Amino acid sequence: MSLVNRVLAIMARALSCVRGQGLAEYALILALIAILAVVALAFLGGTITSILSTIGKKL
Repeated sequence: MSLVNRVLAIMARALSCVRGQGLAEYALILALIAILAVVALAFLGGTITSILSTIGKKL
């Protein structure tokens, strides 16, 4: 294998690792946002229910 082919192969492997790492980071951020949304709904669920109930009654 020539030197150019070796360098290209190494670069291709490095780029695929970076793409996979970026995808994993986005997945972790998305999971964190989902967890925060569930926790917020758990704490604010009663308040949201009463507000929506009040709005529904007035309509």
